[in-house]
Amino acid sequence: MTKAVFFDWFNTLAQYYPPREEMQANACHEVGIEVAKERLTRGLLLADEFYINENARSPIKNRPLKEQMEVYAQYERIVLKEAGVEISDETALRIMQKLGGVSSKLNFVLFDDVLPTFKLLKQRGLVLGLISNIERDIMPSCQELGLASYLDLVVTSQEIGWNKPHPPIFLAALERAGLKASQAVYVGDQHNVDVVGARGVGMKAILLDRYDFFPEITDCPRIRTLAEVVEHL
Repeated sequence: MTKAVFFDWFNTLAQYYPPREEMQANACHEVGIEVAKERLTRGLLLADEFYINENARSPIKNRPLKEQMEVYAQYERIVLKEAGVEISDETALRIMQKLGGVSSKLNFVLFDDVLPTFKLLKQRGLVLGLISNIERDIMPSCQELGLASYLDLVVTSQEIGWNKPHPPIFLAALERAGLKASQAVYVGDQHNVDVVGARGVGMKAILLDRYDFFPEITDCPRIRTLAEVVEHL
């Protein structure tokens, strides 16, 4: 019996505002590359997955500077390759430099389906939690966005010292909830980090594929909106 639903944060519950696609297209324009922002979403998601997997393998911030730069360049190449644009490492790092100047000014906004879904799940008496790889205190954002009152617990990699998909961050959430893994469901937008990671400790996992980019993933429930979560509890 499901007693708790845990969620990823970025691209599951919240996204940046202004949208990353807009910031990315503007940064490309500044280095002489014209690309429509509508063509960047899939590349950003795939680049996110690459970065998260790399960070799980070995924390990027602890690597030599040269290796860090190689990761950042590869991230940007993935973004633009999906939009049909090939770039050099030098150009990739120039774009990243442009983006770095605006990243500190970005705010979070919730997707429209978040609060209605949380309200429904809370009415069912479920424990609701957040498990995120974010390296900052996320509670001020949750409070500002009206999400904090629905959350029973928040577990971040900054606090635990482990990133998803490694077990300790999932196990910490289960321990705080006082539940077995079989009693919890995890919802996230990255297959390896969220789905494989959660299943690795025995949780049921659901992939949120908002843009229907990953129909080839069939080894877990795949939903387009958070409203569909209730169908899989």
